[in-house]
Amino acid sequence: MDTFLNHLLFGIYPYIALSVLAIGSIMRFDREPYSWRTGSSQLLRRKQLMIGSVLFHVGVLFVLFGHIVGLLVPIWVFDSFYVRHEWKQALAVFGGGTAGVISFIGASMLLHRRLFDARIRKHSTFADTGILVLLWLQLALGLATVPISLGHMNGEQMVRFMSWANGIFTFNPTASLFLDGSHWIFRVHIFLGLTIFLLFPFTRLVHMLSAPVRYLWRGGYQIVRSRRNLSHG
Repeated sequence: MDTFLNHLLFGIYPYIALSVLAIGSIMRFDREPYSWRTGSSQLLRRKQLMIGSVLFHVGVLFVLFGHIVGLLVPIWVFDSFYVRHEWKQALAVFGGGTAGVISFIGASMLLHRRLFDARIRKHSTFADTGILVLLWLQLALGLATVPISLGHMNGEQMVRFMSWANGIFTFNPTASLFLDGSHWIFRVHIFLGLTIFLLFPFTRLVHMLSAPVRYLWRGGYQIVRSRRNLSHG
């Protein structure tokens, strides 16, 4: 990949995406606190919703935890505990791959429900459907990296991704060089992940930042009817 484009996508774009994620989420919570929720369509195709939601959330939690630990923990921490790169690579491939399959099945069920049920589709916003499509694509790309990773079980490629992620959070201006020359599927996977971060504050994903205990002291009520309905209520 051209060095400038590589630096633009993986050296500059991460800071743009993470800044929008942080600032946008704070602004939305401050200005539109009652929009900090998921839309409800649970009465429609409830069984498919429940099964798909459980599979998706359980799988994606393991995937997220694996990515956070695997990419953001400094390499020297693993080395100090004598965790070999080969072991870490195997855990990422087989453990992460299993969680990815579970999450992908759940996401597929949720996407099928939203796209192929006319009533649900009618009440879905573009953002609702769009972010679900992006998550489905991201999971598919993640699974597509598994066969490639099987050919690099020595962990060398994993170290490059860890070095890139650590470089971004330590403001290393040459961090993007760690991804230069890596397989295009990995780069697209990373780019799409950053794009999801960028869009995060503008979608229903913001509810991920809310713990259920928050509602114990939250003031006021959540608006679930439109003003038009309230005026006639």
